Amino acid sequence: MGQQEKVATSLAGAVSEEISASLTAVDAELARRYPGDPGTRQPVHTVYVPGDVFEPGTLRSWGDQALAALDEHAPDAASFAAVLGIPEELAGPVHDRVRAKLEREPVEDLRIDFEDGYGPRPDAEEDEAAARAARLVSEAYANGTAAPYMGIRMKCMEAGVRDRGIRTTDVFLTGLMATGGLPEGLVLTLPKVTYPEQVTAFVQLLEAFEKAHGLDAGRMGFEIQIETSQSILAADGTAAVARMIDAAQGRATGLHYGTFDYSACVGVSAAYQASDHPAADHAKAVMQVAAAGTGVRVSDGSTNVLPVGPTAQVHEAWRLHYGLTRRALARAYYQGWDMHPGHLPTRYAAVYAFYREGLEPAAARLAAYVAKAGGDVMDEPATAKALSGYLLRGIDCGALDTAEVARLTGLTRADLDAFASPRRGDLTVTAP
Repeated sequence: MGQQEKVATSLAGAVSEEISASLTAVDAELARRYPGDPGTRQPVHTVYVPGDVFEPGTLRSWGDQALAALDEHAPDAASFAAVLGIPEELAGPVHDRVRAKLEREPVEDLRIDFEDGYGPRPDAEEDEAAARAARLVSEAYANGTAAPYMGIRMKCMEAGVRDRGIRTTDVFLTGLMATGGLPEGLVLTLPKVTYPEQVTAFVQLLEAFEKAHGLDAGRMGFEIQIETSQSILAADGTAAVARMIDAAQGRATGLHYGTFDYSACVGVSAAYQASDHPAADHAKAVMQVAAAGTGVRVSDGSTNVLPVGPTAQVHEAWRLHYGLTRRALARAYYQGWDMHPGHLPTRYAAVYAFYREGLEPAAARLAAYVAKAGGDVMDEPATAKALSGYLLRGIDCGALDTAEVARLTGLTRADLDAFASPRRGDLTVTAP
């Protein structure tokens, strides 16, 4: 040990106390507005099924149709990898995991649609469909056939359909309460939000329902669907989407980009409406910045090119969907929409290839960070957070196994959670 340094200061302790006191309100505001990621599982996709089409066997049917498409158009790992350009060393693991996923859990998030996918119907017909949806969702959770997340997309808060959307939400939620209560995986999607006041109105609706049934305040959250230019840039030049998150009063769980409505809103012709259009990139970048740190997650849109028809046509649609999904993942949009069972093989192939190809580099960087070992990258705590989040998302969707991640990092699931979640408090990590 060298000579001990003499430590001297110039400021009285009162200076620090005064500064802290002056920032008390800011500290509270930061904690309220930016609590960080909730640390829960985020589904890799959302599947929309019209309210009159949803049946008890819908989820299994989607999985079976996806498996049949694989059997017909890419019956083995090599042919599937060749279509999508998956590296040879990943072909087997990705193919096997995709098939296992389609057999075990083909859909991670299901939205029973009462908006565009359902359309205007007589009130009695929509009432019946909403009540039926509630019963089927309750039965699915009771018998173990539910997706991890399920719920409805109601009609929006615009004047022409507002009363209908409110009633459908009420019928659905009331039906759930009558048949076992609200499931933990319940998700509600509010579409075509243009003004923050529409978000405030939906909060008012949920507050009234919670009060009517004696539920804890804030029990229900919801997603905000971004489908209009006004939701990105308000008339006064502000980012309306940021104000929408605030208007949700802590209930917003996601921002979902609506590819086709938004594209049409800004004048993109039908042939060019896609999730990789510059207009889409701009909207999602604003959404991403507005949601950062708030605990609200961003979801990409969808493609309307369906993998149907002759094998060559299916392969072309698969390559498009795979490429769009990989592009979204690289841009940190970890969720998207799927519109057809044929999209499931490429959704999971893209997700699994993304996580499996990055497994060993990410694990090595995180292990080196924990051990404070050297390397060719100087990582910081924020990077350790991102690395842990990457590995956790891979585990949650089935791309990675907990055991293989533990073997490569020396870390437990609890350790990864502690690194990834800013709500962890004091970080204690088991050294490898």
